[in-house]
Amino acid sequence: MSGSSPTDSAEAFAEAVLAVVADIPEGCALSYGQVASIIGSKSARGVGRVMAQYGHAVPWWRVVRSGGLPPTGHEDRALEHYEAEGTPIVPMSGGRYRLGREALLY
Repeated sequence: MSGSSPTDSAEAFAEAVLAVVADIPEGCALSYGQVASIIGSKSARGVGRVMAQYGHAVPWWRVVRSGGLPPTGHEDRALEHYEAEGTPIVPMSGGRYRLGREALLY
């Protein structure tokens, strides 16, 4: 039997996602969809799954939701990283924030 198994494909996808995220410069960000596009996929949700499982190994805060919104449930921790890196932040109502347009690489 030859070819790759689904596990091999999932591992290759995860490795590709993590490689892209590791290369995002300080003070910048990509959306989940943009990371997917860079690796030749349309699966932003797949990128999200990889980040949920393995994101601790890379600068996870540099992958944001559409519109520059920080990862759900990690807003406070992400803000600490953004401030340390000098990432442009735009305050929103209710104490929320998004990244400034100049931080987004897409």
